[in-house]
Amino acid sequence: MSENKLKVAVCQLRTELEQETTMAKAEAMVRQAAGEGAEVVVLPEMFNCPYDRAYFKKYAVRGHEEAVAALSAWAKENRVLLVGGSVPEAEDGLLYNTCFVFDEAGRQIARHRKVHLFDVDLPGMRFQESHTFTPGRDVTVFDTRFGKMGAAVCFDLRFPELFRAMANRGARVIFLPAQFNMTTGPAHWEMSLRARAMDNELFLVAAAAARYEGFSYECWGHSSVVDPYGTVLASCGAEETILYADLDLARVDEVRRQLPTFLHLRRDVYQVAD
Repeated sequence: MSENKLKVAVCQLRTELEQETTMAKAEAMVRQAAGEGAEVVVLPEMFNCPYDRAYFKKYAVRGHEEAVAALSAWAKENRVLLVGGSVPEAEDGLLYNTCFVFDEAGRQIARHRKVHLFDVDLPGMRFQESHTFTPGRDVTVFDTRFGKMGAAVCFDLRFPELFRAMANRGARVIFLPAQFNMTTGPAHWEMSLRARAMDNELFLVAAAAARYEGFSYECWGHSSVVDPYGTVLASCGAEETILYADLDLARVDEVRRQLPTFLHLRRDVYQVAD
């Protein structure tokens, strides 16, 4: 039996240039969130590594194992389900932008490698994540004591098919570690979060990094939690903070009864992977 009610905490932290400083801050925020009663804690994309190509390989050389071990320990020590943002993961000579998820006993229960890499040419900014990372290939849905949940990373948000595939596989909550920038953030961040939650009639918990003003890549921030009707339950600004929200998963079933879109899918016309 899954539990319907849970408290989530999003740790919107600023990634520092020194990994040890960042990890210490992250640990303290996870502990604080657990102390406030959070049962699920979420960290941002690249929470332990500055979001810049100059740092990705440098941090990956140190190995992702140390960060993974720390995340596992934090989950176990604080008895929380921990969505570990994302870290640069190295395997077989390739780098991935990877989100690791741990249960309350510190066991790794999911690994989502960012499927859609951030390759864009925007006014005033050109970024090619594929010059460093290899894309993942998996739709990531995992079991928890609250039921099935899913994970995606940042640019994945722009691809509705991935979110529908997670919903088709039973996810009632999707976590999104992210770092939207100062161009796309104001324009598309909230709109996209609300659309993916509304389209799939589920909860979307989006964990952004806090803004590092003057750094080469400035994150928009504004972590948010959106309900299955597309209503923003909680959000914040760009500062370093912990954002809390109470989720009642019965709301998923309620909205799907009111607007039974999943009963009206035209699988004879289109198909998304189950």
